[in-house]
Formats: sequence, structure tokens, C-alpha cells
Amino acid sequence: MVETDVPGGQSPTLTDGILAAVDPTRACDSIQRVLNAIRCHLGMNVGFLTEFIGPNRVFRYVDTDTVSLPLKAGQSLPLEQGYCLKVVQGRLPTLIPDTQDEPAALAIPETGTIPIGSHLSVPIRLRDGTVYGTFCCFSFEPRPSLNERDLAFFATIADLVANQIDEQIAAARSQRATADAIQAVIAEGGLDTMFQPIHRLEDRSIAAIECLTRFPGAPTRPVAEWFHDAVQAGCGLELEFAALDSAVSKLKALDGPITASLNMSPRALLARDLAPILDGLDLARIVVEITEHEQVFDYPRLNQVLDGLRARGLRLAIDDAGAGYSSLRHILLLRPDIIKLDLSLVRGIDGDPDRQSLAAALTQYCRRSGIAIVAEGIETEAELATLRAMEIGFGQGYLMSRPGPIAPWFQAFRAAATPTL
Repeated sequence: MVETDVPGGQSPTLTDGILAAVDPTRACDSIQRVLNAIRCHLGMNVGFLTEFIGPNRVFRYVDTDTVSLPLKAGQSLPLEQGYCLKVVQGRLPTLIPDTQDEPAALAIPETGTIPIGSHLSVPIRLRDGTVYGTFCCFSFEPRPSLNERDLAFFATIADLVANQIDEQIAAARSQRATADAIQAVIAEGGLDTMFQPIHRLEDRSIAAIECLTRFPGAPTRPVAEWFHDAVQAGCGLELEFAALDSAVSKLKALDGPITASLNMSPRALLARDLAPILDGLDLARIVVEITEHEQVFDYPRLNQVLDGLRARGLRLAIDDAGAGYSSLRHILLLRPDIIKLDLSLVRGIDGDPDRQSLAAALTQYCRRSGIAIVAEGIETEAELATLRAMEIGFGQGYLMSRPGPIAPWFQAFRAAATPTL
């Protein structure tokens, strides 16, 4: 509940409230601001928005200038009680400047117990004509000055709020459909794991592999889009652990040692104990890559989780280094064993002194700190030659190999018997 104490008709927030009503990016916050603005503008004590659910009305938003109000956001009351349903059904006027002049209002117990001196209420109608609920304001004392112009303005604001609610409902339906589609892919075993080699740049031999998730329909739909949509739909961790299970299953089936990297978000690392999932793998040959883009809210706790695994040999890589602002925090606070230069830094590095300078600085830091460095996204011989000249030891990219099944090149890797990354 938002408590305000702004004199009626004096509120400086009305314009902001109206603008908030048409802001599609912050629907929940916008509706609360709108409710506060219109309540203050009309000089009312209480404003609220209800949703009709079965036989009840749920108070989704409540705004008041008093702490003693018995109504709270989230509260549910029977529809037959109060004003809301009666207004929608036409049994009460939408505008009541003085409830003492309205016999139907006087027959409602809340009129005397709260008390309600004046009342404004209009239905919230969605685009399909459905009555979602009501948009209401009331004061403890009569407001004889309330008129049809106030009601028309109030109804216009209610229409804008209805548009916001329509957007919320559409977004919720879209998220539910996305979650259903992702969960269906998981349930049907539609996830697959491909492998992209990580090469020694000096001779292009294979030093390690990165496990990459693939989905039905890819590459028409980017992999990153699947994971992003899953997070938005509330099933990001479910998808991430399904992808991890797929990768671990394939790694366990390999006949021979090779270093393999697994992509994981900080949220996933904090959500579940990895030890049982990785059981059966030699952790000395497992690298966990944390994306540079993923925000970390609790570095001490994340380090605590990682320390237990790293004590058993697991190594940590910071993925996409150089792509954004959080790189240095990840690198300094997580103390990785490997840093992977983002492809945005590698792409065109042969002709860009600025990219070369930044990559050289990171390379020097890694060399002094005993950190291995891997360049991602190498696509041209010129890029490869530049990276070699900078003494960057490892890299991956379409120039050397594309993601695919492990079988075509794993036998050659085993035969070479070269040390891994």
C-alpha cells in the first residue's frame, strides 16, 4: 500500500500519472502511480483497483492517505459486499458525490463502517469486452463538487489502465506459452549437445572442447534466444539444468580424457549442488564458463560454492571477457583459471589498434596472473595471425572448426595424445 498526503486538487503528480498510464515498460509501477495521481487530483482519501475472480473481488492496487484503512493490496472480499459489483450491474451510480443522497449506498454496511462519504467507480473493460474489475476512489466525507466532468476524466484514466492490464495479460500468456514450449522440448528430449574444439593457435591442434546446446529449429532461432526467453518465462534454471544434463551425459560416454567446458550462469551455480550432477567425471578436466553478461549479486557466496568444486580440480573460466562493464569485477572477484576474449573484441582485431591494445592488456594480465587466455570467434587467417603474434595461446572459431558431433575429430585427438588445456 502506498501512503500519500497530498491535498486534493493540488497534486503535482497528475501529469506524471497520466504519462505512467501509457508507459508499457513498467505496467505494475505505472498503475500504482496512476492511482495515486488521480486520487490526489480528485481530493479523495482512498483509491483502488479490483479484479473479479469467481465470487470474489481481489484488491490488486490500493492507494490511501491513511494508515487505518482496512483495505490492503492482495486482500480478497466477496463480490456481493461493497460497491464494485453493484456499479458494474447498474445497481449503483458510477458517481456519488454524497452517499447520504443515495439510498442504495446507505444500504451497504461499508458506507457507515469505513465510512464512505463520496464514491467514484467505473468498470475496467478489456479489449475483448470482458469486465476485469473496477477502478474506484472514495472519500470519508461527501464531495459535493464532484461532477460529470470528473467522472469522464476518471473513466478516461480507467481506459488507459485497462490497456496496461491488457498488456500484462498478453505478456503473461506469451510467457506461459514460451514456458510450455520449452518444457515440451525438455520432456521430449529435444535438447542436444554439440561440441566446438578449442585449439592451440600455434599448430591448430585440439586442446579442449566446449559443450554447446542445440534446440529443434536452430539455427533459425538463436540458442541465446531460447535461454533468454526461458528466463523471462520463469523456467530459465529448468532449461539450464536440462542442457547441463545433456552435456554431462555425452561427456560420460566419451572413451578417453579431454578437457571440456560447460556454460553455466551464476544463478544456476547458486541454485543447486553440482557435485551429484558431475559425479563420474574427472573434475580436473572440467571447466565451468560463467558468462560476462550475467550479473552476480553475491560474490562471496558464489566463491564459496565454486571453492568446493575447485578444490577437487574443477577450473573456472570467464566467458565473453571484454564485452561489457562487469568483466573486471568477474575477473578480480572470482579469480578465474581461464579468460575467454569475446568475439566482439576478436572480430577484425588485425586491423584495429584499439582492439589490439585491449586484448594485449588482458593478455599481459593473464600472463602475470597465471591465467590461460582463449580468443573466441576467430574467422579469418588475419585474425589468427594477429592473435598468434600477441602470444595468445588458445582460440576457437569457424576458421578452425564449427560446432558439431564429437565423433569426427575425437579419434584424431586421442591419437595425437597431446596435453589438454
